[in-house]
Amino acid sequence: MSITRRAALGSVAAVTSFAIIGRARAEDTIKIGVVTPLTGAVAEPGRIQMNSLRLAADKVNAEGGILGRKVELVLEDDQSTNPGAVLAFSRLAQQADIVAFMGSIRSTQNNAMAPDIIKTGKPVMIGGTDPSLTHQGNPWFFRCRPNDSYSARVIADFGLNTLKKEKWALVCSTDAFGSGGQKALTENLAKLKITPVLTQGYTNTQADFTPVVLAVKQSGADVIASYFTNEPDCAVFARQLRQLGVRVPWIGSPSIQSPVTRGLAKNALYGTYAVADFVEDSNPQAKAFGDAYRARYKESPDSGWTYDGLMVLAKAMNDAKSTEPAKVREAILAIRKLPGTEGEYNFDQNGDGLHGYNIVINDNDTIKFQKHIEFTD
Repeated sequence: MSITRRAALGSVAAVTSFAIIGRARAEDTIKIGVVTPLTGAVAEPGRIQMNSLRLAADKVNAEGGILGRKVELVLEDDQSTNPGAVLAFSRLAQQADIVAFMGSIRSTQNNAMAPDIIKTGKPVMIGGTDPSLTHQGNPWFFRCRPNDSYSARVIADFGLNTLKKEKWALVCSTDAFGSGGQKALTENLAKLKITPVLTQGYTNTQADFTPVVLAVKQSGADVIASYFTNEPDCAVFARQLRQLGVRVPWIGSPSIQSPVTRGLAKNALYGTYAVADFVEDSNPQAKAFGDAYRARYKESPDSGWTYDGLMVLAKAMNDAKSTEPAKVREAILAIRKLPGTEGEYNFDQNGDGLHGYNIVINDNDTIKFQKHIEFTD
């Protein structure tokens, strides 16, 4: 596998050398542009996602590549910000020989990049779970995680019918991800005749969640449901919940069970529940991926969507026998019953590939699979 990364600073000679090497390889590889956080607040989960993508590229290449050519990943740092993501994508989009892209796991960044993605007109695999991303008329978004309309249905059902809780406090980021999750959860609770006792927003990268925790405590809620965008924020909230004596059950979006969040929050997260798109015990592909990841990186993965995203692209291009965007798009939408680390891929016409979630519990820092819930409607 070959990985190219544009340096932010460098000598003219280095840039010239890069350009020459790039031209020499252009006909030998299939280039996939990658917008990823290499620096900033979410650089650590970005590192894990990149590790997964490298594993996928190695597997694709070992199995003959795409159209008989090896995959080359071309990286740009989004700096964990919306402006950084827009700049990173624009740099990649200027390279005509890049045939498709891996986008962001952050819904807010995908929304920020969306206008340029439409102009570029090439497939972009995303992990952002804001339901609106694939319902805004952008034909180039293809989601490799279940969207939040599914996570909200699972959270609402589990909290009411399994935990038997009726006084809900919703704590959600005010960005696109959190707002989408909050809206979907409110709607699904309403279908179950539940009105939350508290709906509390917060801004990303807060240093202190004391006011949010106090609002939860004073609301009388007997269950918390959350959509946290950034793992460090989730960890701070967890620690301050414990410090201020809030002990009600907590069901969170996938970030609550991330190794990054757990490493920062430690026992403050014991006993919490999560809806999780990726769980190693949920299917054979996830287990095999987890074993391969640990063998190489000596740690466990918390996500497989970038791995699956490259596998989907490889299958689609090989099925289409082309890298032409329109043909690749048609081939992606035609994918049915493709086993992946995150579940079985059956793409609908909106570009959503997955339609269910797993429920897990944090049992003394061991994430234990409970069950998978798949929706067909």
